[in-house]
Amino acid sequence: MTAVDLYKTLRVRRDTDVLHVELNLPERGNAVCEAMLDDLLEVFRRQEPSVRVVVLSGAGEDFCLGGDRTEFEEQLRQDPDGTGIRVSGDKARRVCAALSRNPAVTVAKVRGRAVGAGFALALACDLRIGAENAVFRLPEAALGLPVAWGGLLPRLLDEVGTARVRDMVLTGRPVGAEEALRWSVLQRVEPESELDAALEAWVRPVLRRPRGGLRMTKALLEAHGTATRMADASVLDGELMAAALVAARSGGR
Repeated sequence: MTAVDLYKTLRVRRDTDVLHVELNLPERGNAVCEAMLDDLLEVFRRQEPSVRVVVLSGAGEDFCLGGDRTEFEEQLRQDPDGTGIRVSGDKARRVCAALSRNPAVTVAKVRGRAVGAGFALALACDLRIGAENAVFRLPEAALGLPVAWGGLLPRLLDEVGTARVRDMVLTGRPVGAEEALRWSVLQRVEPESELDAALEAWVRPVLRRPRGGLRMTKALLEAHGTATRMADASVLDGELMAAALVAARSGGR
């Protein structure tokens, strides 16, 4: 096991062929800020080819409570046209792409709440395991915002289904672990005390796969998944979010 790498917003450690990436702002519910996006992009840029599995988790009680709305407001104060929001939106898209297109198998380990942007980060992973207290929620409609972060909406429609996504997005209701399992938001649910051991057992066969075959299989799965999302407009996520926030700040409805 190698030493822990300390970033401003993450804890990152390498354990043989597994790279553990932990969102590490528990006092803020691991809210996604600009610094966290930068740290995540740097981690994936530096990721070594020998890594076979990447595990994404959150410190504290919750996986991630969404985007940092205080930072959004500050970005708009500094630039009322929303340029900063657009830049952040592009970084979010790149982070989620780095998870979904990663040559290693990416696994989200979810404890507690995964809200908005946190939901997007989890869904961008290949495999998702949750504790029994895991809860997923999309409150964007109640906040007057589009579901436009990291390519979440097209992936959610593809993996969960249109009717269920309508329910989740329009009502904003929380979806607990067992329902998330039925909807394929999660692929496994375990008692919180057994989550780490269950994840370790789950990825053990992956660690035995030849690296070349693993990379090719991941590339094929991503290519076929992308083919079913030909109308993926996630490149516009930053523009949509900026437009909504600028309109809300100026009093638009």
